[in-house]
This record gives sequence, structure tokens and C-alpha cells, in this order.
Amino acid sequence: QAEAEEDCHSDLVRTDDNERSGEANLQAELQMFRAQWMFELAPGMSSSGLEPLPCRASSRGPGVKSVDARVKQEIAKEEKAKELFLKAVEEEQNGALYEAIKFYRLAMQLVPDIEFKITYTRSPDGDGVGKRCVEDNKEDDKMADLLSDFQQQLTLQESSVKLCQPEVDVSQTHISVLPMEVLMYIFRWVVSSDLDLRSLEQLSLVCRGFYICARDPEIWHQVCLKIWGRSCNKLVPYASWREMFLERPRVRFDGVYISKTKYIRQGEQSLDGFYRAWHQVEYYRYLRFFPDGQVMMLTTPEDPQSIVPRLRTKNTRTDAILLGHYRLSQETDNQTKVFAVIMKKKEEKPIDYHKYRYFRRVPAQETDHSFHVGLQLCSSGRQRFNKLVWIHHSCHVTYKSTGETAVTTFDIDKMYTPLFFARVKSFTAFSEKPL
Repeated sequence: QAEAEEDCHSDLVRTDDNERSGEANLQAELQMFRAQWMFELAPGMSSSGLEPLPCRASSRGPGVKSVDARVKQEIAKEEKAKELFLKAVEEEQNGALYEAIKFYRLAMQLVPDIEFKITYTRSPDGDGVGKRCVEDNKEDDKMADLLSDFQQQLTLQESSVKLCQPEVDVSQTHISVLPMEVLMYIFRWVVSSDLDLRSLEQLSLVCRGFYICARDPEIWHQVCLKIWGRSCNKLVPYASWREMFLERPRVRFDGVYISKTKYIRQGEQSLDGFYRAWHQVEYYRYLRFFPDGQVMMLTTPEDPQSIVPRLRTKNTRTDAILLGHYRLSQETDNQTKVFAVIMKKKEEKPIDYHKYRYFRRVPAQETDHSFHVGLQLCSSGRQRFNKLVWIHHSCHVTYKSTGETAVTTFDIDKMYTPLFFARVKSFTAFSEKPL
């Protein structure tokens, strides 16, 4: 019986020891679970970044486990501080300075020297602020020289890849099969003799290959030669021919310059003498420039809706049309001026000899009338080169019999209102020949 009681007592002692060790293990596991749970709840951290705890971790002492928990809490605090600091940087770049200061303060309260622990090339896994900063910098670099980037991408591709690829499978022949020479000829047809560079820019939006073709320096060089002639033999101070076309003052060809003038004219007195009529006169001036150096001018009371379609070509049958040539002049005061000499279209009229058969009447002396016009090219509002201001207008009458010329100069007053440009889509809808 004594032996039985001793064995029972030993069993109770072993059971008590087992329960104590099991309780210690349970406390250790519970502490590790709490540390892991706090680590997962920390912003910017995910449970995927944690390594699974092996079974032998429970054999560690409680001191080691508490140290690991503190280390993980410090890491979580530093990641949170980094996230707040990058958020502050983003707010500062967007102009929200007060919000940025708030986030800076929160980040430094967590980690005082957090500014020196950020490399700006790695972002927290939370919202990816740092990653967006890096991507934005890359995008800015690409936009700085998009043409070279596209050329490099096409060069790195296989030689079998064409300039452009069909987005979907097609049974017909795709434009990418055409040789480069044929494609460039098509692009010159897009520009055409009317210098429709707007359509060329829209064509460049199709794909990277078309973007490269639309930036071909030869196309833009020919355009500049047609506009300025020999005066554009030097590229300096512009970086490219396209930049010269965009920045250098020029007249526009895809529309017409229009001015509207109003004035009040005194009428005849009534028969009874009680009143005198006053008339409000309204008329328009139209100027249409062509790339070949010709200009067309018309002064008429008709509104633009009825007149503009008639100015699409130079072979218009509208009466009172004046045709001539113009040139651009770059003055020393850095002002661009347009000088034009225009005259009425000559109409061949047969001489009626029977009119003077029975009368000894001397025919009227034949004369040539020409008008000299001077305009200053300006920009107004958001548009460029869309305003022409009058600086000179005179009439030259030349007598054919003597060769003498009489000049009459008109005063530039309020009757000469500035001409403003209006784009007309139909002027570039059709083209007669390529660039």
C-alpha cells in the first residue's frame, strides 16, 4: 500500500510538471501569436512577409520571444514612418503644404531620423507612393525625348517586325507591308501642297511608327522652305525644322483672316426738312494666303457664311476679288510684317471699233491699279499668328501711255480694324498635289 501511494504521488508530481511545462509553452505560443498579430496589423505590412513559425520555436525561452516581438514592432514602426514620409513628399509636390507638414510631423514622431533611412527607390507595400514617384520620373524622361525612345524601341525589336503592326488579324493587305518610301510619299500627300500640318499631327497619333514618320526632318525642312524660302537656310537658333515651323512667325493657310467694320453715314435730308436719316454701314475684309506666295483680298458687305466657301481656290469667279503676291519681313525690332501687292483680275475685253466709227472720240487712257498693303503679324489669346494689324495701305495708278504712276496713301484710322484668323476645314479637305 505504501508503494502504491508512492507511485500515485510520483504520478501526480509528473502530471503537475507536465501541466506547468504545457502552461509555459501555451503562454509562449500566446505571446508569439500576439506579436505576430500586432505585426500584421501594422500598416504597410502583410502576413505574406512573415516566415511561418516552426514547431521548434516553442522551445525558445520567453526572453528570446519578447526580443523578436520588439524587433518586429520596430520594423513595423519604421515602415509606417516611411509611408507617412512618402505621403508627405507627395502632398508637398501637389502643393498641399499644410497636409505635408502634418505627415512629416507624424513620421518624425515615430522615427526621428526617418529622412535618412529612405532611398526613394523602394516603396512600402501599402499604397506604393515611392513606386509612383520613380515611375513619374521615368515618364518625364520619356516625354523629354519621345522620338528617340520610340526609335530605340523599334530598333531593339526583331528585324521581321514592321514599322507598325495590325491590332487585329486582317485578311486584306495591311499598311505595314508597304515600304518606307511609299509610306513617306503618303505622308507627303497628307501634308499636300496646302501645308496641312494639322492632319500630319493627327496621323502621328496612330502608332509609334507613324509618330516617327511624322517627325521626319525632311518633311519639315520642305515645309519651312515653302514658307520662308531662302531665308530659312540656317537652322540656328532652333533645335529642329519642326520647332522653326512652330515658333517662327508666319501666316496661316488653313483658313482666312477676317475683319468687320461698322460706321454711321449721314443720309439725305427729308423733303419737308424736319429730319435727316442716318445709315449704319457694315462691311467685311477677307485675306486668304496661299503657300506659293499668292494672296487674295476681298472687301464686301456679304457675311462670312456666304463668302468663305468661294475663297477655297484662287480660280474663283467672285467679282471685286484682288489677287497678288506677299512676302514676310523680319524687322530689326523683332516684329514680323506682311507686305502685299494686289490688283484686280484682268479681264480681256474685245475692242469695239464700231463704237468709234462715225465719231472722232479719243478712247479713255488705259491704267493699271494696284494696291500696296502692309500688315503686322501678331498673336492674340491662345492662338498664335492669328492677328493682322494695318500699318500701310496705298493705291498706285500707272498710266500705260506715259508710264507715270500716281500714288495715293490712305490714312490708317479706325476704319482699318485688325483682321483675325478663322480656320476653315474645307480649305484642307482636298489637295491637288503632294508636298
